Amino acid sequence: MVDEILSSIEFQVSLLLFVALAGYLVASRINQSAVVGEILVGIVVGPSILGLITYTDFVASIAHLGAVFLLFTIGFEFCLSDLTDPRYLGIATVGVILPWIGGYLTMDFLGYSGASALFMGAALTATSIAITANVLRELGRLDTPAAKAIVGAAVIDDVLALLVLGVTTDTIKGAVSISDLGTSLVSAVLFIGLGLMVGVKMIAPLLAWLDSRSVAQQYPEFVFISALAIAFLYSLLAELIGLSAIVGAFIAGVSCRDVSLCHSKDPREGAEYLQVIFGAIFFVSLGVIVDLHELTASVAVLVLIVSIVAMLTKLIGCGLPARLFGFSWHNSAVIGFGMAPRGEVAMIVALIGLNAGVIGQDIFIAVIMMSLVTTVITPIVYQNWLFRASKPPGPDTAES
Repeated sequence: MVDEILSSIEFQVSLLLFVALAGYLVASRINQSAVVGEILVGIVVGPSILGLITYTDFVASIAHLGAVFLLFTIGFEFCLSDLTDPRYLGIATVGVILPWIGGYLTMDFLGYSGASALFMGAALTATSIAITANVLRELGRLDTPAAKAIVGAAVIDDVLALLVLGVTTDTIKGAVSISDLGTSLVSAVLFIGLGLMVGVKMIAPLLAWLDSRSVAQQYPEFVFISALAIAFLYSLLAELIGLSAIVGAFIAGVSCRDVSLCHSKDPREGAEYLQVIFGAIFFVSLGVIVDLHELTASVAVLVLIVSIVAMLTKLIGCGLPARLFGFSWHNSAVIGFGMAPRGEVAMIVALIGLNAGVIGQDIFIAVIMMSLVTTVITPIVYQNWLFRASKPPGPDTAES
C-alpha cells in the first residue's frame, strides 16, 4: 500500500511541487534566482543526499514539458525582427567552434582517447537557453538588446551544435558524410525560417479567425488549446530534424505573439500558468539528475577543469564577438555568461556517447556535473554582479 502511494503520479507531482516551493524559499533566503534555489533543493532531495526523488522516466517527461512551456512563453516576448540580426550568427558561430576545440584539446591534454575528446567538445557546444531566459525574465531584462542577442544566437547555436554532433559521431564511425551534414543543415535552417514565416503570417491570423467563430465564443479556451497544440506540433517537428524541442516551442511562441483576440482566453496568460508549474519541476529535475556519490577525487578534478573550460570558451567565444559587433563591455559579458549554461543539452550528448560506448562513466559524470555548474553560475553572476542593485532599463535607455 505504501509503495503504491509513493509511486503514484499524484504523490510524485505533489512532492515535486513542494520541493519547488522549498527552492523558492531557499532562493529568497540567499537572495538568488529561483533557478538556483530549485536546483539546490533538487540536489538535496535527489540521490545525492535524501534520495526521495530519482530521475525516472516520469520525472524526465514532466521536466521536458516544463522546458517546452518555458520557451513557448519566452517566445511571446520576441518578434521576428529580434531574431534576424546578422550579428547573432557571428556570436553563435564562434561560441560553438571555440568550446568544441577547447573541449577536445583539454581532454586530449589529459590523456583521453580521441573519441572521448571529440564527444566532450561536442558536449560543450550547445547552450541551454531555458535557464538564461528564465533568469533574465526574473530580473526584468528579457526585452534588452543583450537578451535578444542571447536568444537569437542560442537558436543558431542549436543548429550548429546539431552539426557538431553529426560530425563527431560520423568521425568516430570513420565516415564523415558531407551530404548528411548538408541535409541536416538545410533541414534545420528551413524549419526555423519557414516555421517563423508561416507562424507569423498564418498562425496568428488563424488564431484570430478561430477567435471570431461561434465555437470560440462558446468555449473561450478553444484558441488557447489550439495555440498549445501548435506549440507541441512545432516541438515535434524540431525533434524530428534533430533540433531541441524547445526551439520549436520558442518559434511557436513568436508566431502567437501578435494575435488579437476578442472572445478567447489569452494564450500567453494560460501558458504562463503552465510554465510556472512545470518550469519549476524542470529546474528541480536538473538537481535530481545529479548523484554526488559518483563524484570521486579524480572525477572532481575533471569536473573542475571541464567547467572552467566550458565557462571560458563561451564567455570569450560569445562575449568577444559581441563586443566586436558593437555591444558594450557590460552587455558583452551578459551575453557571454548568458550563453554559458549547458543544462540538459550537454546531458543528452553525454548520454549518447555513454550508450554508444564512446565515453566512460567518469566522463559522463563530469559532463553532468559541468552542466550543473554552468547552469548555476550564470544566475549567480547575473544577480550578484552584472545586474546587482540596478533597475531594468526602459526602452529609451537600453544600451546596445
